[in-house]
Amino acid sequence: MRFPEIFSALAEEVKARLSGAPGGGHDWDHTCRVMRNAERLLTEEPGADRETVLFAALLHDCARPEEHASRGKVCHARKGAELAAELMKARGLPPEFCAAVAEIIRTHRYRSGARPGTPEGRIVFDADKLDSLGAAGLGRAFLFAGSCGARLHNTKEEAIGGTPYGPEDTAYREYLVKLRHLPQAMQTPAGRRLAEERLGFMAEFFRRLDEEVFPAPAAPEGETCPPKTDRHKKKEIF
Repeated sequence: MRFPEIFSALAEEVKARLSGAPGGGHDWDHTCRVMRNAERLLTEEPGADRETVLFAALLHDCARPEEHASRGKVCHARKGAELAAELMKARGLPPEFCAAVAEIIRTHRYRSGARPGTPEGRIVFDADKLDSLGAAGLGRAFLFAGSCGARLHNTKEEAIGGTPYGPEDTAYREYLVKLRHLPQAMQTPAGRRLAEERLGFMAEFFRRLDEEVFPAPAAPEGETCPPKTDRHKKKEIF
């Protein structure tokens, strides 16, 4: 079986694994967006091996069901590297190719602190993070928050003080603790450029959401401007 046929067969397997993924943020659609992001980044990283990149992008979240079932106790990157290697070896792919793809999957997670050491790994890392930013990133953040039963929005203090999978684990919390830091973590020039653009959109969205959910107090009768409060000072995050 050649690489294209193996890729198609694995795609069906991954699609089936992710078909019931709760939350909507790490489902088959996300995997497809990551693959498209990777294709885009490949045009600016001509030295990277395309097949390695695409197989890693396809399989990068194959262990998300295990992580979600454990409520985060299982690391999908470490578990996914093991599972991906098994899936590829079962299809007869070369051991060295399987090892290269597995290492990319192991190092693709932002929160793990591990960073990729190859051009292929850097592309997959950035392709995955780009889907956490911009309009798509906002949609994913709210989908995940909803799946945890989190609130629509909260204050910065409530968000930072919240815990994963709890009522304060809002989309805003995800923005504060992770998403706003992604551009500086990007591994390729193209990925960094695109991340900065998408982050700007998110910052403006949360600024507007904050204004609507926590509006400035009305001006007392006879005054034209409402009194300023600490809540309505311009936030550094925006």
